[in-house]
Amino acid sequence: MFIYPENWNSLSPDEKMEARFDYWISGAGVKFETAKAEESYRQGAQRIKDIIQLKKPDRVPCIPFADAYIAEYAGIPYGDFLYNHEKAAQAVIKFHRDFEPDYSMMILGPGKMYDRLGMKTYRWPGGDLPIDTKSYQMVDSEYMLEDEYDQLIANPEGFFMRTYMPRAFAALEGLRTLPSLYNAMEFPMLPMLTGMLAAPPVREALQALLDAGQLTAETRGAMGKITNEVVGKMGIPPTLGGFWKVPFDIIGDTMRGTNGIMLDLYRRPDKVIAACERLVPISINIGVEAVNMSGVPIAMGVLHKGDDTFMSDAQFRKFYWPYFKQVMLGLMNEGVVPAAFVEGRYNTRLDVIAESGLPAKKTFWMFDKTDMLAVKKKFGSWACFGGNVPTSMLLTAMPQEIKDYCKNLIDTVGQDGGYFLSPGADIDMATPENMHALIDAAREYGVYL
Repeated sequence: MFIYPENWNSLSPDEKMEARFDYWISGAGVKFETAKAEESYRQGAQRIKDIIQLKKPDRVPCIPFADAYIAEYAGIPYGDFLYNHEKAAQAVIKFHRDFEPDYSMMILGPGKMYDRLGMKTYRWPGGDLPIDTKSYQMVDSEYMLEDEYDQLIANPEGFFMRTYMPRAFAALEGLRTLPSLYNAMEFPMLPMLTGMLAAPPVREALQALLDAGQLTAETRGAMGKITNEVVGKMGIPPTLGGFWKVPFDIIGDTMRGTNGIMLDLYRRPDKVIAACERLVPISINIGVEAVNMSGVPIAMGVLHKGDDTFMSDAQFRKFYWPYFKQVMLGLMNEGVVPAAFVEGRYNTRLDVIAESGLPAKKTFWMFDKTDMLAVKKKFGSWACFGGNVPTSMLLTAMPQEIKDYCKNLIDTVGQDGGYFLSPGADIDMATPENMHALIDAAREYGVYL
């Protein structure tokens, strides 16, 4: 966990970012088994800092972003990965031992916790989906009604707690009647709050949250084993310290659903804008809290509805980018490196972003299907980037084809520094030979001429 120095509030954004990087690169809190592991960790973390700051490290780093493939490679269904923490830990450790990636992948999804809360927004292997299903499925629906924008804008956290969560989680229906916590501000008002906590529906919802917390805590043993082995023994640093969301995606993904937000762009555009503005500080806080907890200074936003095919350029400029940019600036002001996982294609968005005046050497961009030559032209002078290796190739291509594809990327867009090699999305399916080819390509070809 990152601990703020006493002079934090007097530091500039640049100084705050350096403090976060220093903490991460030092390996604070990590028990290294050998001096070699500690040195390997520090080299890997420094390599990421260097590319973010547009320097040329010792070589191009490779970030494989493996997800369900970790379970597949270990020979266990993905449902077991979510429900059996011991198997999950063994699978993660096996992946890192066998492939020796530059950076660690250590996200464990507690399936029992999802079950206890009765989560409706996703389906997952071992829950509503067969245990051997390869990944999650998002349930796109309206969890906020079209006439509820004003409630969200007036009190976002209250709306999430008393309206969204009871709709999105079956076990949290009782939160609908939870009174405002503002009742705790004066003693004559406090009985209203505490009295309602005794109501059976509220107690049941609060108990579900307590149970969910305990079920999540059960993953700590598995995470401890992974950290001790992968970080402490192998010296492989983590890459991401947390997540945040673009305000438009909070509304379009989480609240209104795709159909709802598309209609809202035309029927109530002012409400969409007001809600996006209101959600900016909330998204910033989510990212800052996450990196404080993890100690890793990079927080990722996964971009969904800003893709070229979802909205027009004019709509992107009006509804999506201004609030996306504000969140990134807010994170940078707190010394956090905002990373953007650019799903889909952003070929028509690059000029908007590149010409927006975002500070240089402080962001991290992973592209899915965007033209990487255009990215190099528009971003290469001010931002670090990577991605674009098709995950389909990792399953269907031959290893030499993988290496050739990666070599071409490195040679054409990576030779000036500020570049990392990675797939365009999380890896769910691959062959071991192709996974080795991806990781080996950075080591064989990722040298600076």
